[in-house]
Amino acid sequence: MHNMARECHSSTSHEHKRRLQMPEKFKIIGSISNVETFAVSHSIRDLNRLNRMYGRGRWRKRKGVATIELSNGNIRLAELHWYEAHGIGKREIRRKRFLD
Repeated sequence: MHNMARECHSSTSHEHKRRLQMPEKFKIIGSISNVETFAVSHSIRDLNRLNRMYGRGRWRKRKGVATIELSNGNIRLAELHWYEAHGIGKREIRRKRFLD
């Protein structure tokens, strides 16, 4: 489990949409549960960008469920997606959808 209270941003998964809208800020309350890896290395569309921005690593695209606090103070249960590599850590944590 990952115990953290970190400010994160939420955005859509398409690069062109990221440029058009500001990401939503949120904080992760407690830990991320039900963590799954759903893409590894060359299965990741943004692999070259990740290597360029954060360094070379065995990148994984992961998802999990966590309670988050939105910038307006609301607390919600949400599905989160992020990239992670050993020695580099979690990067680009995004809220994909609310589960409550």
